[in-house]
Amino acid sequence: MWERCSYYGMRALLVLFMVDSIKGGLGFSDRTATAIYGLYTALVYLAALPGGWIADRLLGAQRSVWFGGMIIAAGHFTLAIPATQTFFLGLLFVVLGTGLLKPNISVIVGELYPEGGARRDAGFSIFYMGINLGAFIGPLVCSFLGEKINWHYGFAAAGVGMLLGLLQFKLTAKHLGDAGLRTRRKTDAAERRLDKGWYFVAAGMGTVVLLVGLGLTGVVKFNPVPLAQNATYVIVGLGVIYFAGMFLFGKLDGGEKKRSVALIILLLASAMFWSGFEQAGSSLNLFAERYTHRVIAALRFEIPAGWFQSLNPVFIITFAPVFAALWVALARRNLNPSLPAKFALGLVLLGMGFLVMAVASRLVVSGGQVLPFWLITTYLIHTFGELCLSPVGLSAVTKLAPRRFVGQMMGLWFLATSLGNLIAGLIAGQLAGGAEQVAWMFLRVVLTTAGAGVLLLLLVRPMRKLIGDIR
Repeated sequence: MWERCSYYGMRALLVLFMVDSIKGGLGFSDRTATAIYGLYTALVYLAALPGGWIADRLLGAQRSVWFGGMIIAAGHFTLAIPATQTFFLGLLFVVLGTGLLKPNISVIVGELYPEGGARRDAGFSIFYMGINLGAFIGPLVCSFLGEKINWHYGFAAAGVGMLLGLLQFKLTAKHLGDAGLRTRRKTDAAERRLDKGWYFVAAGMGTVVLLVGLGLTGVVKFNPVPLAQNATYVIVGLGVIYFAGMFLFGKLDGGEKKRSVALIILLLASAMFWSGFEQAGSSLNLFAERYTHRVIAALRFEIPAGWFQSLNPVFIITFAPVFAALWVALARRNLNPSLPAKFALGLVLLGMGFLVMAVASRLVVSGGQVLPFWLITTYLIHTFGELCLSPVGLSAVTKLAPRRFVGQMMGLWFLATSLGNLIAGLIAGQLAGGAEQVAWMFLRVVLTTAGAGVLLLLLVRPMRKLIGDIR
């Protein structure tokens, strides 16, 4: 819960702080700020890959969560120091800490219910509700302090939230038993490999420290926009190389090849979805700040722009049980949509949400600001899209990936999510042209995301043949 609280608190503040030039922000351009935001969120997902490896081989999930939480808290408090250098250093700490914490919390929850079945499903449901409760609270607290008082108070509040989470984790750790304590090292040979594993970690951290040092001292200049653009090429290239190697040298049988092709299509759809959905912390956040009427006259109070980030968690908590019941009811009637159909529906709903924003932007062009109704409607439709696609995403990977490549395919799911976050930041940078430019940008997102959804709907029947009898 508390990790999500701090993450969503950061999501509500980051771009607004970076573009602000009046109240102590960094005064970056929209393109620079959103590119940095895209790099930050993309690295959060990429860091989950080495974070999971460290937990599996070296620390165990519980210790990884503990150390990750401490690093995240250190990052937030570093962000609270008013200096450009500490801002980037704080972001780095948050990325590294989240990489240790994010993938391993779920591992602990899973190990609490080794028998699986309904109890494990119920446990994950409680966990899912908890993290969304934290995601609801974070923006409310951090945005109020950041926007109304001082940006750095908002960052510090996220750090306090993380410390509260660590305290709760330590006080209740006795209830976890052995869940998340074990690593995979069981033999003498594995024990010897442990030292080598720490060498890899040390080498990786040394590289990070070197690059950060060169950047903070100005020896090497990092331009966020080209860096984000080049990072997208690198991620796409890694995906292409991996799948090419798997098809050429993985010794896949005919069925595995067909299912892998279907999985590639779904990974591309996932990246497309997150490239639109993750506009929430960038373009939609800026739209709330600049073009949305947020004053409650009766209370003489202006709603902080970041408070709109709490809408998605509220809608998730409200409608996740509804969608779960809907899929069950449809399954009883043999009408439950297939995996590709749910992905397609998620993309179409995402496009519909941006269509609402395109209309709102045209109203802004006509004059004045628009009511919060437009953003609330968009977040609601986007949440419906998320509930169609996100819950079945990891399930699709486990079902379609060849058995001996499941773990690596999980990594590729995070890679696709990371790619989507990078693209989201680059798209959001087009806000700088004013309301007219914003309207066209949202319309292009409608055409690409909804268009991809319609294309995927047309591919449902041939993809069913690729997937076979897997449901």
